[in-house]
Parts: sequence; C-alpha cells; structure tokens
Amino acid sequence: MRFSKTIVVFAVVLLSLGCQTLAKRNSTGVIVARRAQIRSSTAVVAADLLQVNRGDVIDILDSTDVTDPSDNARKERWLRVKARDTDSTEGWIEARNVMPDDVLEESKKLAAEDKDIPAQATGQLRASSNLRLSPDRSGNENIMMRLDSGSSFDIISWKRVPKPKSSEAIETDVAPKAGSAQQGSARQGQQESDEKEIEDTNELWYKVRLTGATSPAPGGWIYGKQVELAVPSDIIFYRTGREFVAWQRLDGENKDKDAGDKDVGREAKPGSWLILERSGSNQPHGVDEPDFDRVYVLGYDKRNQEHYTAYRSPDLRGYLPAKVEGQGESKSFTVRIQEEEGGPTKEVRYSLYKDARGVLKINAPSIPQSRRRR
Repeated sequence: MRFSKTIVVFAVVLLSLGCQTLAKRNSTGVIVARRAQIRSSTAVVAADLLQVNRGDVIDILDSTDVTDPSDNARKERWLRVKARDTDSTEGWIEARNVMPDDVLEESKKLAAEDKDIPAQATGQLRASSNLRLSPDRSGNENIMMRLDSGSSFDIISWKRVPKPKSSEAIETDVAPKAGSAQQGSARQGQQESDEKEIEDTNELWYKVRLTGATSPAPGGWIYGKQVELAVPSDIIFYRTGREFVAWQRLDGENKDKDAGDKDVGREAKPGSWLILERSGSNQPHGVDEPDFDRVYVLGYDKRNQEHYTAYRSPDLRGYLPAKVEGQGESKSFTVRIQEEEGGPTKEVRYSLYKDARGVLKINAPSIPQSRRRR
C-alpha cells in the first residue's frame, strides 16, 4: 500500500509539472532587447539562426532553466520560440530578451491610467535599470525588462514608498555601473545628494511613459536614484536655489516627439514655461510630502529675445498633475493645492494674458502661504 501511494503521489507531481509546461505553450511574447539571436540550442557553441529586434513578436513554445557555465549556482531561463519570419524559424532565446504578452498587457493598463495626463517632466537613465510594474524593488516578480543606460522617458507622476525591509540590494536598481558616473561638479553634487538621503526610510519612484523606440512596454515604474531629470536647456539656467521638478511649455510642444533618446533636454526654440519648484531639505522625506512648493512662470520676449519672470508664487503645498489648457492667447493651467497640512487638496486655476506691451501676466488665485519645511 505504501509503495502504491508513493507511485500515485509521484504521478500527481509529474502531471502538475506537465500542466505548468503546457500552460506556457501557445502564448506570445515581444522582443525587448535592441537585438537578440534565436539559436539552435541553449549551448554556448549553438549556432545563430535568426536575429530578432525590439518589438518583434514571437510565439513561445516551451521553456527550460540552464546552468550558467561561469557560475554553477546560477541558472538562466531559456525559451523555445517560433519567429514570425517567412521560414517560421524555431529555436532558443534567453528569456530576459522576451516580454510575455500578459506582462505587456499589464504595462498597457498602467499607461492607460494616465492617458489624459500630460508629461510633467522628462527623465533619462544614468545607468541600465529595471522597468517595473510597481514601485517595489524587494523582489524580481514585477520586473518587465531592463532599460539601457541613457534611455529617456516622460515622467507622469512620482511617489515615495518605504524602503524594502530586505538587506539584499538589487544591483540594477541601486547605483550606476562603473564608468557611467557623471563628471565634475555634477557627480559631486549627486554624491552629496545621495549622502543626505542615507538615513531616509523612504525612496522615490517615477511613473513613466515610454516611446516604442525605447521599450515595447508603454508604461511602468523606475527607481528614482537611477533617474536624472533632463531639464530643458531653455530654462536650466534660471534655477535660483530650488530644484525644478516639473515643467511644461506654455506656447507650444514640450519636445520633439520623434527625438527618441537623443537630446531630451534640448529645445528647438526658446519660449514661455510653467515651472514647478521644490526646496531642498536635509531631513528625511515623508511619503505624503508635497510634490512642489512654488509655482514659477517664465515668460519670453520674442522681440528682445530674452526671458523674464512673469510670476512667482508664495510658498505653498502643491501636488501633481499640472495641466496646461486652452489655445493661443487664451490659456490657463491648473494644479492641486493643499491649504493646510494633512487637509484635502483642491484644484486651482491660473489664467494667462498679455498686457498692452505683450508682456505675459498671470491671474493667480488667492492661496494661504505655506510654511516652508526646514
């Protein structure tokens, strides 16, 4: 009887394993690497059968875990796939180069949540990093793909979350790789900034929107320490002691949508801007702290070809998103303001107009001044 029970249990285990394998068949995936090879086998000496490129769709037939020749304790997942070329090439490809269709659908849902929200800022990766489905780096289950160093994206929002309790850091989410650090004062400034945040119990994450040239996944989350804000060259020299955290053009498109990853901070021509600023602080950041504490409007005089300050708000507690609305000279923008710490937020509108001399002016709502955080 004991032998018979053992056979039955063994059979159930085999059956369950078989079901798991079958569940992975007849699904599809999209290539996330810029270029990858479908190979004749998982062996190191296997022949390359077909090159596939980012965005190509393949059919997933099976999968297996292969021991890394350079590290016996490490295993790599490989997929047996069929390409959609004229020869329907079948072979093996490393799983890290493929995003399953169900994961891609989750990314599309993330992007759809913010389809009506304009980009609040632009960012660029300091080093290769993970694109995730949620702002959480305590494990690998939510990783969609690995983005290349220098990848650019629109920032839609951000949030602070508690740091992972695990003491094990995930390398691709923590720090730039060797050789990718910034130079000179920029690097020193970043080091000083990181040192200030050593004792912080919370960490910053950006929710981003990506182009097809950067990622097949249109939306996701990126760990904040890997992101460098790409402040446009048109306004970067107007910072006066506060950080620019969000910006939008008031007289045209923010950037060339076909620019890809190149020159994300460069503007085709100067113009007027809505800028949201935040003061620096040596104290730990709270998960519910404001996104910005001052509204700054930078006007542009086309005749004299120079910028001027059209408006600076008093200190306030502001939250994203900011939205610029209207056409031509009849424009306005809205942001969310919290009048009292811990109280509700409300949407407030600022209207824009030009005086008789063509100077940009702002009709600002009456907002109680907030005490700056020390």
